[in-house]
Amino acid sequence: MTLKLGLPKGSLEGATIDLFRRAGFLITIAPRSYYPAIDDPEIECLLVRAQEMARYVEDGALDCGITGYDWVLENKADVLPVSELVYAKRSFSAVRWVVAVPEASPLRTVADLEGKIVATELVGVTERWLAERGVAAKVEFSWGATEAKLPHLADAIVDVTETGSSLRANNLRVIDTVLESTTRFIAGRKAWGDAAKRRKIEDVVMLLSGAINALDKVGLMLNVEEKNLARVLAVLPALHTPTVSHLSDRQWLAVNTILDEIVVRALIPRLKEAGAQGIVEFPLNKIVM
Repeated sequence: MTLKLGLPKGSLEGATIDLFRRAGFLITIAPRSYYPAIDDPEIECLLVRAQEMARYVEDGALDCGITGYDWVLENKADVLPVSELVYAKRSFSAVRWVVAVPEASPLRTVADLEGKIVATELVGVTERWLAERGVAAKVEFSWGATEAKLPHLADAIVDVTETGSSLRANNLRVIDTVLESTTRFIAGRKAWGDAAKRRKIEDVVMLLSGAINALDKVGLMLNVEEKNLARVLAVLPALHTPTVSHLSDRQWLAVNTILDEIVVRALIPRLKEAGAQGIVEFPLNKIVM
């Protein structure tokens, strides 16, 4: 059994390769190659633009792949959304497709787009979104650098934003949101119907989800005398339930827990004051729920 897996070429490529590494898969890409090597003999990888991924999965050229929910909708692809993997190019969060205009533009609402020209890569979704709101505008495909179409080649754009920095840098103003999108692991219906491939897909998705769960988390272990346990536990965040076990010296206990990395630097001095010893902070690759 060989699972044909599509990996997104382009902006998501680096974040995806890093996510697989955290999940336990080593993927290497040779220069100018579209066939990455992976240290799993049951998986064959192919780099594909996210915009095209859903179509190839639907057609069966790929068994499964990783792409944005936006491109599944754009292609109207009949694929199975196996799992939502919330990560993006710069951050582990959703991205937005927004209607943007120059700061000086008189356009203020979606209704103002009536009869105007809108440039975007997400043509189908934008056309349907405008039609649902009763707005008749000319939607033109943009091959990239969509911000540059304003104001001479288009009245407005529908573009994707993760942090909003590019829009601000180009003095653009958002007037509405067309779609929020996250990364999805999708599968073709034929592959999902194959028991061996389905199990492999589920295994990969479980490991990827575990890697995402572990992001921004660390493990913390420490030793404490039993008489000081209550003071140490009082320092730890209330929503976390640590594992407490006896050491060979029954007067001492080991405490293990998982915490948000950002809070640990403030907790360690307080834990030391409360009587904790041998405090060790360690990184996590996966948390499988």
